[in-house]
Order: sequence, then C-alpha cells, then structure tokens
Amino acid sequence: MRLENLLQNIYEGDIDTHCRDLEISSICCDSRQVKKGSLFITQKGSVYDGADFIEKAIDQGARVIVTDQEKRNFRSKEGVVILKVGDTFQFLRDLAKRFYDHPSSQIKTIGVTGTNGKTTTVYLMEAILHESEHSCGVIGTVNYRIGERVLPSKNTTPGFLDNQMLFRELVDEGVEYCLMEVSSHALDQGRIDLIDFKAAVFTNLTSDHLDYHGTQENYFSAKASFFTRLSSDALAVINIDDIFGRRLFSKTKSKIRTYGIHNNADVKAVDVKIGISATEFKLVADEGQVNIRTKLVGQFNVYNILAAATACLGEGISLDKIRKGIENLSCVPGRLQRVECGQDYTIFIDYAHTQDALENVLTTIRSTVDAKIILVFGCGGNRDRTKRPMMGAVASRLADFSVVTSDNPRNEDPQTIIDNIIEGFENDHYEVIVEREEAIKKSLSLARKGDVVLIAGKGHETYQIFKDKTIHFDERQIIQQFILC
Repeated sequence: MRLENLLQNIYEGDIDTHCRDLEISSICCDSRQVKKGSLFITQKGSVYDGADFIEKAIDQGARVIVTDQEKRNFRSKEGVVILKVGDTFQFLRDLAKRFYDHPSSQIKTIGVTGTNGKTTTVYLMEAILHESEHSCGVIGTVNYRIGERVLPSKNTTPGFLDNQMLFRELVDEGVEYCLMEVSSHALDQGRIDLIDFKAAVFTNLTSDHLDYHGTQENYFSAKASFFTRLSSDALAVINIDDIFGRRLFSKTKSKIRTYGIHNNADVKAVDVKIGISATEFKLVADEGQVNIRTKLVGQFNVYNILAAATACLGEGISLDKIRKGIENLSCVPGRLQRVECGQDYTIFIDYAHTQDALENVLTTIRSTVDAKIILVFGCGGNRDRTKRPMMGAVASRLADFSVVTSDNPRNEDPQTIIDNIIEGFENDHYEVIVEREEAIKKSLSLARKGDVVLIAGKGHETYQIFKDKTIHFDERQIIQQFILC
C-alpha cells in the first residue's frame, strides 16, 4: 500500500513529496519481523521499549518509523521517513484497520474466555461446525489453524498486529468462522482491539494470573470487559452455575443465553453419567433435547460441551449436528489425554495448572475408578505464586501419592517453586524430584495394575522453559520410551 494512502486522514503532519509513493509491505511493532519496505511503529511494553530497536529496524529494511519519542535522536538513513505522533497505541490501530481492511468484519468470530475450558470448548465448536459443513479457523493455546495450515501458538491470544494478519489470511482464504481463545492478558493489553465478535462464551472464573492482575476482582474485570464491548446484536453465552458468570448479566448489552447443570439455564444437562472412558447426559434446550455420549470425561467437560452447544445453537445449527460433532471429537490435545503403550494401568496427560483445574481432573478420576492415583505436577515460574500451596493442598487431598517436580521454571529457582507447593501439603504422601523427566519415570515405576498416573501441568506442550534456554520436552515420548524400552 502506498504510504500516502495508508496515512490519509490518520496522520496530520506533512509528508515529503518524494516519500508519498513509498510502498509499505508490512506494519511491524517487533523489530525481528521487519523486512524490506516495512513500517515500524514503536510500542513501549512491560519489558522492552520499541524505540530502543529503531536502528535495528532500519538496518533490516524499514522505510518508515513511527514513534512518540520526541526527545530522542535517531541515526538517520537516506530514504527512511520518521513520523512523530502523540499516541502510537491508537495510531497503530488506525493504521492496521486501513492496512488490513478490517478483516474481522468479514468473518464470523466467536471468542471463548474463562479460567478453564477455553481450548476444549473451541475444539468442540470446531467439530460441530465441520459436521455442519462450515469452514472455520482457530486461534488458541495449542496452535493456530488457518485453512489447511497449522501454525505454532505463541500465546493463547496473539498480539494485536498478529491477530489482524491472521484474520486477513482467514478472510482471503474464504473461511466462514474464526474460533478464538481470549485470555485476560489479551483483554487488558488491547490485543483483540478491532475484532468484531459475533458471540462471546464465558466458561468459569477461578483464582489465576494474580501475578499480573493483582486481585481476583481485577482478573474478573478484565474478563468482564470482553462482554462490555459486545454489540447489541452479539450473543453472550454464559455459565449460569458460575457466580462470576451471573455477574456478567448486568455488564453486557448483548443478547444472553445461559447454560448449566444445577441452575435453571436456557441449555441444560440432565441425567449426567460420568465414567472413566465416556460421559453421557441429556442436553435440553428450547430447540428440543438430545442424548449426548462423548469420550470426553468429567463434569467440567459437560460444561465445555454445553458452552459449545449453546454457541452453536445461536448460529442456528441443529441439535442433531451438534450431537454428531461432539461424538466426532475423541480427545483434545493435552486435556485428560490418555496415553496407551500396552501398559496395564492408565496414564493421563492434562494441562491442569490451576488448583481448580487440578481438583476437577482428580475428582473426576477419583469418582470413576477405584484405583490408586499417582500424580506428577509442578507450577510455572514467574507466574501466580498464590496458587502453589493451594495446588499442593489439592494434591494431598485427592491423590494417593504425588511426585512434585518442575513445570516451566522460567527465571525462578525450581526448588523454590517446589518448596512453595509443598507448603500446602497436609500429609507426607509425596516425593520431590526436580527433574521432570525423572519425576515422570518415577511415577510410572510406582504404578501397578489398575492404577492411574496423572501427569499434570504441561498438557499439549512439547517444550520446557528455563531461565537461559527452552528445550524439547514431549511427555508422550518420555512415557513411550520408558514403557517400551
């Protein structure tokens, strides 16, 4: 796009005549993504200031620099235009809307937010939409699925510019729906700005991310802002059994449709039967009722199914298509995912990394099998410290034996994190093994016929993050190598 066209009615300053015809190939606020012909706009983050990388951006081919740093002098280079603006945050949004042609207005977008269940709910909706012969892309924790391409996930919700680029690609490929996991960080940081949501789903809210938000009330406020911004034509899908969900009713001007098990909901599950291999219940809605049988186990997955079904009913999809879509989904990566290597005991891998998620998974296993539960888990470094002893308390209460280990320690000392966890233990039914691979092998060596081994915390992840490096770490491979060797 020509610079003059890009800046029309956005930039109020003068542009040299010889610069107006500059062809802008991309917009970047990360100098590592700059290429020849890019416009680089500085943004100040919590760790880095984009203005510190202006010269790097120029060296990599940026033709236009946009900054609000009035008092700094930058090394000039022939052919490079430097524009000074008062607010780069808003200026970036104006530029992106023009450059990408507001792509989310050209696709049906459904967002899912909440502490737990976002990924599974999105996978369920994807299965239902495919059963109904609708095309959809997915932006979420496990990966980003754009048409036939699968891209690695950087964050649950990408950055603002990445979202605009992904949406542009979805629209260009003629995809009908975009299903998106929406994190509280993304809401607080404006990452989903310019995205027009047709529907927003609320799963639940428990204590998490207090390292970032400070208090649970601030955490809820971030989640609630998703529903505050919905248009009156949009649909809010809300878990009526969750106390925070009920608080959302007064915070949105959109249409509301509720789901639940215990309260009087618009879409409800009755006659719920949960086993270790399957879950059955009757889904009751204004549109009728249908019997559901799914390989996704646990009451928490009943809620995820209800959330997905309610959103899809809002799109006019029939109960029969919803049932078939749910039945087509046999598992979600890293979500109570069974690992079979011919062993005579059960192994699950799960992403549970909050006390609520861990309690849900352990309660499900405890209620469905009469077996010894061996748990492997840790907590992430540079994350909410308050949940560590609470997760220890849950483990001591619901697991028969725990191997407490590292998760993604990041910049923290792994042993310090573990010490925080074991403060919550109410018994001595645990062992500390800092190295996660050794902890997993230990748990498998302890398992006997009929036992259940739950490896919690990392789920779908195939890496482990330390202070100075990130290593390949695939728990499925470790399990297979231990059992089959």
